[in-house]
Amino acid sequence: MTQHPNPSVAPVSEPAPASQPSRPTDLGTLICPPDQIFDRDGLLAQIRAFGAENAGPDFRSKVVALLRDANKAGRAAIADSFATSPFAARRLTRSYTYLTDCLVECAVMAASEILHPLATPTKSERIAVIAVGGYGRGEMAPFSDVDLLFLTPYKITAWAESVIESTLYILWDLRLKVGHSSRTIKDCVRLGAEDYTIRTAMLEHRFLVGHAPLAEQLADRLQADLFSKDAKEFVDAKLAERDSRHLKQGERYVVEPNVKEGKGGLRDLQSLFWIAKYIYQVRDVAELVPLGVFKPEEFDFFAKAENFLWATRAHLHLAANRATEQLTFDMQVQVAERMGYEDKAGRRAVEVFMQDYFIHATEVGDVTRILLTKLEDEQRKNEPLLERIFRRRPRVKAGYEVTHNRLGVLDPQAFVADPLNLLRLFEEALRTGMLIHPDAMRLVRANLHLINDEVRKDREARRIFLDLLLKHGNPERALRRMNELGLLAAFIPEFETIVAMMQFNMYHSYTVDEHTIQVISNFSAIEKGELEDELPLSSSLIKKGVNRNVLMIAMLLHDIGKGRPQDHSILGAQIARKVAPRLGFKKQEVETIEWLVRYHLLMSDTAQKRDIADPRTVRDFAKAVGTVERLDLLLLLTVCDIRGVGPTTWNNWKAALLRALHSQTREALENGMESLTRAHRGTQAKANLAQALPDWPKADLKREKARHYPPYWQGLHVTAHVEFAQMLRDLDKAKDPSEVQLNLHPDEVRDATRICFATTDHPGIFARIVGALALVGANVVDARSYTTKDGYVTDTFWIQDAEGHPFEAARLPRLRDMILKTLQGKVIAREAFKSKDKIKKRERAFRVPTHITFDNEGSDIYTIIEVDTRDRPGLLHDLARTFAANNVYVANAVIATYGEQVVDAFYVKDMFGLKYHSESKQKSLETKLRKAIKDGAERADT
Repeated sequence: MTQHPNPSVAPVSEPAPASQPSRPTDLGTLICPPDQIFDRDGLLAQIRAFGAENAGPDFRSKVVALLRDANKAGRAAIADSFATSPFAARRLTRSYTYLTDCLVECAVMAASEILHPLATPTKSERIAVIAVGGYGRGEMAPFSDVDLLFLTPYKITAWAESVIESTLYILWDLRLKVGHSSRTIKDCVRLGAEDYTIRTAMLEHRFLVGHAPLAEQLADRLQADLFSKDAKEFVDAKLAERDSRHLKQGERYVVEPNVKEGKGGLRDLQSLFWIAKYIYQVRDVAELVPLGVFKPEEFDFFAKAENFLWATRAHLHLAANRATEQLTFDMQVQVAERMGYEDKAGRRAVEVFMQDYFIHATEVGDVTRILLTKLEDEQRKNEPLLERIFRRRPRVKAGYEVTHNRLGVLDPQAFVADPLNLLRLFEEALRTGMLIHPDAMRLVRANLHLINDEVRKDREARRIFLDLLLKHGNPERALRRMNELGLLAAFIPEFETIVAMMQFNMYHSYTVDEHTIQVISNFSAIEKGELEDELPLSSSLIKKGVNRNVLMIAMLLHDIGKGRPQDHSILGAQIARKVAPRLGFKKQEVETIEWLVRYHLLMSDTAQKRDIADPRTVRDFAKAVGTVERLDLLLLLTVCDIRGVGPTTWNNWKAALLRALHSQTREALENGMESLTRAHRGTQAKANLAQALPDWPKADLKREKARHYPPYWQGLHVTAHVEFAQMLRDLDKAKDPSEVQLNLHPDEVRDATRICFATTDHPGIFARIVGALALVGANVVDARSYTTKDGYVTDTFWIQDAEGHPFEAARLPRLRDMILKTLQGKVIAREAFKSKDKIKKRERAFRVPTHITFDNEGSDIYTIIEVDTRDRPGLLHDLARTFAANNVYVANAVIATYGEQVVDAFYVKDMFGLKYHSESKQKSLETKLRKAIKDGAERADT
C-alpha cells in the first residue's frame, strides 16, 4: 500500500511588515524548536565577545567559523526533522528563512557594530537591510538564493559601503549564494517603474535588520508611487513572462519537469500570488476567498498543490545537495523514496509519486485560469486591441451566455438539472470555437457525481460523446479539458487509473492520458490533411474510408490497461469489451475494437523487431491480421501511437518499415500467401539486377547470380545488389585477398546511413564492425550479413546518429577510417570501450530486466534469438563477440530501441547451418549471453 502522508496544509502567509523583526513572528511554525536551528541570542553574544577581545584582522574569520558551524548544525536539524515529516513543506521553508535571517542579522551586527562602529551617525549614515524576492516572501528551499537590498536614505556613504562589503564577505565565506543591490528609496521607485522584474522583487520586500523607520518609508513610497499604478500593465507583463517560461520549459506533462519554472510549477503559483497581491492588495492568498475570487475548495487546491510542490523541491535540493530544479529521472526515484512512496502492484513508487505530481500541476493550471478570468471579468486585464474592435460575438444555443468571449452557463441551477448538460457544454464549445468560462468549469467539477451508470448508458449521452470525438474536427481540445476537470473519467470510469500516470522510462515523453490525447490529435491532423506529405499512406487510407468510430474508440482505450501487473494489451482488450457496448457499438464493431486494443503493438513490434524481408514474418503477420480492413485500421492506430509517444519518436525509418509491411501484407491478403515465397522473391530480385546492369556481360551476370544463397536475394533492395556486384567484381580482381571494399551513403528514404562492405569471410567480422560503429557513436538499426558460395562476406548496416538521423557527410570519413582500423586490428573495440561505454547518471535509475527468448517458428531457416535488455553503447558488440566465440552465424540483426530499453533480434544458425532446437544448447548460449550483458553493465556503471 502506498504511503500518502496527509499533512494539514497551512495557508500561504505574508511576511511581516517592515517595522517588525526579521525573524518569523510565530516561531511555532518552524519544523523544529528555534534553538535547535539557531541560538540567535547566544551567537550574537559570542560575536560581541570576540569583538570586545580583539576586533583585529582575524575577527572576521572567527565570526565566519562560528556561523559556519551554526549554519551546518541548523541545516542538519531542519533536514532531520523534514525526513520524519516529509510533507511539512511550509514549516520547512519558514525554518530555512529563520536560519538565513539569523545569519544575516549576525553578519550585519558584526560589520556595523564591531568592524565599522559609528558612535554618532548622521542622517545619511543609516542603513536598512531588506529581504526581497522569494527570501522576502519567507519561502526558502535548502539551497535558495539570498536576495538582499541594502537601503540607504541618500547616496551611499563610505561607512555604508564598508558595512555592506564586510557583511557580504561574511555571507560569501559561509558559501551562501547572495544576490544584492544597494539603493536609495528614490532608486527603488525609479527602477521599479522601469523594470517589472525589479518591481516584483520589491513587491515582496521584508525588513530584516538595521534602521526600521527607513524601511517603513520605503514601504509607504512603494505603495503610493508604484504598487497603486499600472495594474493592467503589471498583469500583462507577468503573463507574458509566464508564457515565455512555459515555451522554454515545455508543457506540464513532460516526464522530467522543472519544479520551479515548468508549467504547473511553483513559479506559476508565485505569479498568481504576485498578481493577486498587486490587484487586490491582499497579504495572503486565503484573503481571495472572501473576495469571491476563489471558492474555499479552490483555495484548498492551491494550498495543497503549493505544499506538495514545495516539499518536492526541498527533497530535490536535499537529495542533490545543491540547488537544482529539474526533476530528472534519477532524482525522481530519490525524491519519491524520501517522501515515503512505496511500490504498488504493477507500479513503482516513483510512478505513483509522479502521478501525484502531475495531478497537482494540473490543479495549479486550474486555479491560475480562475484568477485570470476573474481579472478579465473586472476588466483589469488588457484585451488585444484587434479583438476588441473586430470581435464578432458568436451565437450560442439557449441556456448559454458569452462572457468576455468565453462560453458560460446562463442558469447554473437549471443547467445541472439535466446531467447531460455537462457533456453538452463541451459540444457547444467545439461548435462555437469558444473557450469555456472557468465558472462553467467550476460547475462541471462540482457536479461530477451526476454522471452515473444511467447517464453513461443514455443514448443521447453516447451520441454527444462520440460527436465530440468525431464530428467537430478538434477532439483533443475537448478531451484535454474534460480530462483535467475529471469529466472524462466520470463518463468512462476505467480511464481514471491512467489520469496523470507516468511511465518511468525514457521512451514515453508524456503521461498515459496525455499520450492517449496526442494519439487522437495525430489522427485528427491526418484527417484534416495536415500530414499528407509526411504520411501519404495513412492519408490515402483515410480518404478511401475507414470505420472512424471504431478506430477512435480503439485509440481512446488502447493504453487503458496500463499500471497493473497484467499485460496492458490483454487487460485493455478486456476493458474495451465492457466499454464499447456501453458506448453503443454493435457486436462486430466491439470485436474489432477489442482486437485493435489487444494487438495495438503487433504491427509496430513486427516491423521493428523482425525481418520483414523474411516471407515467414509477413505470412505470420497476415494470418494474425486476417482482413484488409483490420490491416488498415491497425496501420493508422500504429502510426498515431508511435507519433504520440514523443516529438522525436517518429522517423522515416519506422515509416519505411511500416509501409513495406503494410504493402506486403495487403498483397498476401488479396492475392494469397503463395506470393510470399523465397523462390518467387529470388527470381524477381535477379531479374531486377539484370535490368539494373545492362552493360554487364552475360557471363559476369550469371556468375553474380550463382554466387549467392537464396536469403541474399530476398533481404536487400536492388540498389544494394548492384553495389555488392560491383564490390565483389573489384575483389575478384584485387591482388590482396584481405582487401576490404567499403561504401557509405545516406539512405534518405529510411532516414539512416547505409554501409555496405565486402571482404574475404573470416570469423568475428560482424563483431568487429559493430564495435567500430559503436566507437563513433553510431546506433545500428538493422544489419544483414550474407556469405557467398566462393568465400566472401557481404554485410549491410543501417545506422543513425544519437538524434535518430543519418550521419552528416562530414562525419563519414572518420566513420570509414574507424571501420577499416578495426577490421585491420589497429583498434581493439573491447579495449576502447572501457572509457566510452558508460551509462549517464540520470539514466541509472531505470530497471530493465533481461529477457532472452529462442524462436524456431518465426523463420523457416533461422532461429530468432531475441534479447530484451538495458541499452548501452557497447551492448551490441558484447553480444556479437559472444556469438562469434560460440560459432554462431548471425545472418540478420534487427535493432529496436525504446528509450533505455533495447530489443535485439538475431537471425542465427549454428556452425553446421542448423537451427538451435536443442534445449541444452539454448540454455548454454543464453547463460553466456547473460554473462556478457552483466559484465558489460558492470563496466558501464563503474
